[in-house]
Amino acid sequence: MGILDTILWPIRWVIEAILVGFHRLFETLGLEGASGLSWVLAITALVLVVRAALIPVFVRQIKSQRKMMEIAPDLKKIQDKYKGKKDQFSREAMSRETMALYSKAGTNPFSSCLPLLLQMPIFFGLFRVLSEAGLGNAGVSYMTQDLAVQFANAELFGLAPLSATMQTALSGEAGLAGNQTIAVAIIAAVMVVLMSASQFVTQLQIMAKNQSAEMKESPMYRQQRILLYVLPLVFLFSGVFFPLGVMFYWLVSNFWTMGQQFLVIRNLPTPGSQAAKEREERIAKKRERRGLPPIEEVTDNAPEEAKPAQRQQPMGKSRAKKKGPAPKKKPGNNGPATGGTPAKPKGK
Repeated sequence: MGILDTILWPIRWVIEAILVGFHRLFETLGLEGASGLSWVLAITALVLVVRAALIPVFVRQIKSQRKMMEIAPDLKKIQDKYKGKKDQFSREAMSRETMALYSKAGTNPFSSCLPLLLQMPIFFGLFRVLSEAGLGNAGVSYMTQDLAVQFANAELFGLAPLSATMQTALSGEAGLAGNQTIAVAIIAAVMVVLMSASQFVTQLQIMAKNQSAEMKESPMYRQQRILLYVLPLVFLFSGVFFPLGVMFYWLVSNFWTMGQQFLVIRNLPTPGSQAAKEREERIAKKRERRGLPPIEEVTDNAPEEAKPAQRQQPMGKSRAKKKGPAPKKKPGNNGPATGGTPAKPKGK
């Protein structure tokens, strides 16, 4: 067992438990266990479980992206301050100020990559599970020898083995018949196109609608523009080397990401972005249909909150004693003094 297999061992154990568990569930519901459909549905269910578990990480990613957007103007000021300065002192000063800005905002540029980084070990673990099962080898936990052989023989539409790749099918290494080779090539090509298109649409809707004017001027935006065209090409060229079962996982995961981003951009857009303006317009139209005043008027006409009156603090006994007793009245003309002789009336 290599170092990579040792690292992926616990991930493979969990993947096999989930995959085999759903496969047995679909068998209980009446699907044939040896059919490709039951294994494809089990892989789809695995995607849903993994992506649902990563929702808290995705929420954290959104918060991090918002904070990055807030500090984008300050980040640009730092970059403009040291623009053209290539000496060691300037580079170190720029690095210190940038890291201090990230620390103050409680974010960093790598937080947006966290969901992808967490998914990569899962993807590699699934690749190992399905690759070994495609060869008829038992896994590390619930993927027994019988189930591995069953998966290796499972076919989509009765023609395309889930363990086959476009590369092995076209090169003849898989030992498939002519019609099976064509079926594998067509299914793999369709999935590669769908994977590339879904990745492109996901990235495009982020850049076109969910970026503020300040963010579009930052270096991060330029990096995203590069990824807009690079990532689909990665899917296009690497997809031919992955088994059909792995490609199903990747495709369903891409569709989940596209739908998730659509909901976030529609309901929680970045302030100042095109999506935020469209959301405000939808809210205004909805209020107009219901006969409600615009939000601006409601905000302007809202009564000011009354400031609470200052409360008179009660005086404790100790404080009263410190003040001393009340002063006695001095004898005067208005009446007799307490405990004294009454004043004599003045004569005429």
